[in-house]
Amino acid sequence: MPNVNFTGFKRIVADPEYCDGQPRIEGTRITVGAILSYLAGGMNVEQILEAYPKLSSGDVYEAIAFAAAHFRDRYLPLKLTPAAA
Repeated sequence: MPNVNFTGFKRIVADPEYCDGQPRIEGTRITVGAILSYLAGGMNVEQILEAYPKLSSGDVYEAIAFAAAHFRDRYLPLKLTPAAA
């Protein structure tokens, strides 16, 4: 099966033959989830680019935009409980 391309995202693809079908940067095995994990873990864009020279800053920002677009309409109501006194 060929890559699945996502409308509005030039560099994000998915293919069940690579990375278990997770969205990734085209031409790499670097997933959107991995990029988000690095950012959440404290790496900045420059550090990610140093660790993965095949990536461009545009790839990283497109991964962020892709994640934002795909989670925008998902809402999970949370039940907040008062903090224990």
